[in-house]
Amino acid sequence: MNPIPENELERLLKLSELDLDYTGLKLSFQDLTKLAAKVAGTDISLINLIDSYTQWSIASFGIDVEQMPREDSVCQYTIAVPEEDHGFEVKNLAADDRFKDKFFVKDDPHLRYYFGVPLKIAEGVNLGALCVLDKEYQDITPEKREMLELIAGEVVNRIKIQFAISQLHGKIKESNKVKNRVAHDIRGPIGGIIGLAEIIQLQGDANKLEEVLDFIKLIQKSGKSVLELADEILSQDYGKDNKKLPTDQEFTMGTLKQKLEDMYSPQALSKSVRLEVSYKDDNADIPFPKNKLMQILGNLISNALKFTPEEGVVSVTMEMEVLDQDKILRFEVSDNGVGMNEEKIKEITDGKAVSTQGTQKETGFGFGLNLVSHLIQGLKGKLEIESEKGKGSKFKVTVPLK
Repeated sequence: MNPIPENELERLLKLSELDLDYTGLKLSFQDLTKLAAKVAGTDISLINLIDSYTQWSIASFGIDVEQMPREDSVCQYTIAVPEEDHGFEVKNLAADDRFKDKFFVKDDPHLRYYFGVPLKIAEGVNLGALCVLDKEYQDITPEKREMLELIAGEVVNRIKIQFAISQLHGKIKESNKVKNRVAHDIRGPIGGIIGLAEIIQLQGDANKLEEVLDFIKLIQKSGKSVLELADEILSQDYGKDNKKLPTDQEFTMGTLKQKLEDMYSPQALSKSVRLEVSYKDDNADIPFPKNKLMQILGNLISNALKFTPEEGVVSVTMEMEVLDQDKILRFEVSDNGVGMNEEKIKEITDGKAVSTQGTQKETGFGFGLNLVSHLIQGLKGKLEIESEKGKGSKFKVTVPLK
């Protein structure tokens, strides 16, 4: 029985709020894994973040690993330990029924010792774990445990700082756009006001009262239009500029496709399933906010892979529709797996999905699709599911961008 934290959905929501790029964090945390291994006296150290289906190793020392199924990890136990335990230790993985048949114990690197410290982002909320591992037993003294807890705290601090910097970049960029747009768009109306005032001044005594009143009305009208324009500009989303390059907080269809392939092709390969990601060329170069899209699509892809048999296909299609000031993102994740009945579909759309085993008896944790449903609702989007037992499933996601 795999452990599940009591507050699992809250934990997953907290992780999704950070909108982390699991594959792009190595340089920021590499020094901390090396430090943890040196402190513990072990050959290996990892910083692992755990989502609904996958353990992502965002930094490592002594071993080259990027991800593994959550059900195979030892850190899944670390994130579920009571806070007063101050970590999770396994002195001999080969002698523990929970881990003795895992590939990293039976095969190279033949690991034996494990000690993990939760990465606590808030009271009782663990994003993952800092862990140290070795081929031989190691004695982690209370002093070493305390130092590892301090390193784990620094990992969390850096995650928070990265999130804050990302948010700040977005605000600065938005502020600059507002400033530039205001400067450009109000130049014309203000120029008109100045021109009318100059006409009045040049005509001097030759001005007739009726003409002056007409000019004043035009000035008032132009002034009002400037105010309305300023209000419009300040309330707009400036992600609609077709020509600009994507920022760190944005995707294009091409960059999203590449990211999905990089992150989920290993999972597909391990199950002998073909993962196909494609997008329609119309509007493919227009940037759009990341807005939890990796969490939504990643969970749907992992779920599809879980229920697709060997030699099956999981297909992801993406497109953007531009409607004047608005955009609509549409995604489809389909598979030719085991399919679902109407009752199961209703559970998912109601946010009450429960776990079931995959085609290779993979353990389910029951929160991936609940998280997807919650995130889509938060984006004012829509989730539609088409499925039939034995004929696969299709998840359709629509996300509006104002």
